[in-house]
This record gives sequence, structure tokens and C-alpha cells, in this order.
Amino acid sequence: MTENRSPLLDSVAVTRHDTAVGRLSLAASDDALLYCGFAPVDVAQRLLSRVARHCTDDPSTIRPGRRAVLEQAQAEIDAYLAGERRTFSVPLDPRLASDFTREVLRAVDGQVGYGRTSTYAQIAAAIGRPGAARAVGVALGSNPLCLVLPCHRVIGAHGRLTGYAGGIPAKQFLLDLEARPSASVAAERRWEKARKSTGPSMPAGGN
Repeated sequence: MTENRSPLLDSVAVTRHDTAVGRLSLAASDDALLYCGFAPVDVAQRLLSRVARHCTDDPSTIRPGRRAVLEQAQAEIDAYLAGERRTFSVPLDPRLASDFTREVLRAVDGQVGYGRTSTYAQIAAAIGRPGAARAVGVALGSNPLCLVLPCHRVIGAHGRLTGYAGGIPAKQFLLDLEARPSASVAAERRWEKARKSTGPSMPAGGN
């Protein structure tokens, strides 16, 4: 697989974000989200050193443009995991991905919508490489933009769940989330929040 040769970025910002599927590391330039994954920040910084001269996770040094991208990504991820949105609008920069991985991710993002699944073999066929199911699996395993580019929607033959960077329970959580109507998920969460804030309801009066 050939690697992308985009010019090196001067600097990127990295932060941690705790979610229902585990702690994510997020990285952004002034213009776009570069990384969203389950690797610890120090591991993410090593990956990012391939595309940037400097990485910082010090909040006091994060420039406004990068902070805005990170905050948008965090808000959209939280809304997605709460069942309140199905797509992401945060700008993405996939320069950490190889050309082949980009091709695979474009196919997944374009053809496997929210609440749907596909198999590695089907994605291989979609990109004109039948028989490359294993290579597709490897490419998805190196997805630098998990959740926002939905590699979790690709499963094994006969519905079998296979590897995912966040672990199989996280993959199952995401698939279960998307299988439920978003409105009902959001309503359930709002009800739970309201119940906790008001305490147990009083019993209804007699007839």
C-alpha cells in the first residue's frame, strides 16, 4: 500500500475525550480533524509525528483554530453516542491513512449508511478488488478516524463481529446504538436525566 505524501504540518493539537465506548484520543490541525481513535495520547502522538513536526497535548498552548475543531468533534461524537445525530460535519484530514485505506474508507462512508452493515468481501468487491477481503480488514484496522468514518459497520461473513480498535464490546455497542431509532434513544436519555433530577415520582391519587 502506498502512503500519502502530503506536506508536513507545522503543529497539531491532541486531547483526550471520555465516551461511552472508552477514552478517545483526538488530534486536529487548524483546519480539520486528523485523528480519532482509541490509542493512548502518547501512541497517537507517535503516529502524528509522521505528518506533523510538533504535537502538543497542553491545553494552554492549543491555538483557537485547533481548539474549535476539537470542540466540534467532541460535541458531535457526544451527540452521536447519545443517539441525537447520524452524520458528522467536522472537517476531516485523512493524511494518516494510506491511499488504499482511503479508498476503502470512502467506500464504507459512501455506501454503508447509519444502521446498516456490510462485509469485508462486499467492500472489496465495491472497490473493484474481489478477493481482497483480508486487505480490506487490515485497512479498516488502521482507520485513523474511528467513529466519524464508520469502520465499525463492516463485519465478517454470516454477521460475525471481528476485530475493532476499541474492542468487540465497543463495536457491538455502536451497532446496537445504530440499530435503534435515534429518537427513542434520545428520548430515553432525556427521561433518565429528568428522572434523576426530580427524584421518584409521587404515586397517583385514588379513584
